[in-house]
Amino acid sequence: MDTEFSTGQVLPNERELSARFGVARATLRQALDQLELEGRLVRRRGIGTLVAAPRVGIPVGDREYGRTGTARGGQDWTVVDCTTGPATAALARTLNLAEGDQVHTVRRVRTVQGVTVAAESLHVPSAALPHLALVVDGNDRARGVLRQLDRIGVDGESRSVELGVAETAEAALLERPPGTPVLVVTTQYAAAGRLAAVAVSTYRADTCKLTFGESGVAVQVAAAV
Repeated sequence: MDTEFSTGQVLPNERELSARFGVARATLRQALDQLELEGRLVRRRGIGTLVAAPRVGIPVGDREYGRTGTARGGQDWTVVDCTTGPATAALARTLNLAEGDQVHTVRRVRTVQGVTVAAESLHVPSAALPHLALVVDGNDRARGVLRQLDRIGVDGESRSVELGVAETAEAALLERPPGTPVLVVTTQYAAAGRLAAVAVSTYRADTCKLTFGESGVAVQVAAAV
């Protein structure tokens, strides 16, 4: 189909496509559903099914936790909220804490040219930021967490990437239905030989191609769903 239609073109209806490709409509519908999951087609109410643009290259580089505002290529990190509360059992295991220890969580979304492509939760143990003002709320509190994390001197990080599906909270931030294919990037930040923070970033697999390394081309990861 790639050679038949161009980016942005509206596809003919299912009956015409079935006749053109010589397949049953049920088979065609399954193929169209799969292509939509892969991000190669997009359905627009009142318009029809269109050929999607190629995935957007998203650089994932060092010190992502400290980035806010607009970067190159019209890419923005925007704070959603910042909360402080007891760590769940799962989060405590991730951060090497005791269950119930206090953790700061900054939620952000990443947009490219006005389109939301990622949602992130950055978790920082409260004990790692002893000088954070507890009376500050909202975006000021989030900025305080990010500044304090930068000041303690993060000196190492590691990342893992896996394919998953968006849960309800992430799906809402991504403006996609729950179950949407996503790329989950988990980044661990270390300071003075200890785990200082963990960020879980959920990228839309239908629109994103992640690139790693200072050049932005060292490694590329694209969804295969």
